Amino acid sequence: MSKRLVSRLLGMFQSRTQVGVDKAGNRYFSRVEEVDGAMKERRWVEFKGAEQDSTTVPVEWICWLNGQRKKAPGPEELAELEARRERVRKNIELLKKKEEEERKAGVRPVKKIGKSESPNLQSFVKQKFPGTPDQQKAPEEVSRPKDATDTEDSTTVNERYSEPTGTGATFKPGTWQPPT
Repeated sequence: MSKRLVSRLLGMFQSRTQVGVDKAGNRYFSRVEEVDGAMKERRWVEFKGAEQDSTTVPVEWICWLNGQRKKAPGPEELAELEARRERVRKNIELLKKKEEEERKAGVRPVKKIGKSESPNLQSFVKQKFPGTPDQQKAPEEVSRPKDATDTEDSTTVNERYSEPTGTGATFKPGTWQPPT
C-alpha cells in the first residue's frame, strides 16, 4: 500500500469529530483534510448495524452531508421537527376520518379520480381550426376583407393564401422584407 493511503486511513480514525446521532442510531462525522492543496471539510455517516440503508437518513442530515447547510442539526431542532411531523401525521388521520364520515353520511359525494370519459376534441378542432374538412365552406361563403376591391391584388372567390392577410389598405402578402 502506498504511504499516502496508509496516512489517510490512520487520519480517518484519529482526526474525525462526531457531530451528531439521529434517532435511528446513525452517527455523523466530519474532518478537515487537504484536497488539492486546499483545506476542505469532509462529512460522512456511519450506519448503525450491518445494513447500510440510506433511507434511514433524515432530510436534515442529508442537507448537512451534502453541504447545503453549514451547521449540523442540533438536538432541539431535531426534536422540534419530529414533533411537527407527528402533528402533520395526526392531522392527516383526522382529515381521513372526517372525509370517511362525510361519505357515509352522504354529505360529501365520492370523487372518482381517473379517466371516466375522453374529452370531445372535435368541437375544439372546429372552433380553433376553421379549415378542417368538416368545416370547409362552400366557395361562395369564403369571407373577403371589408375594403377589398376587384383589383389584381385582391383574391378571387375560390383562391386562398397560406400567408397572413391584413386589413390595411397598403398591405400586400409576401412583400415584407426584414430591415437590412
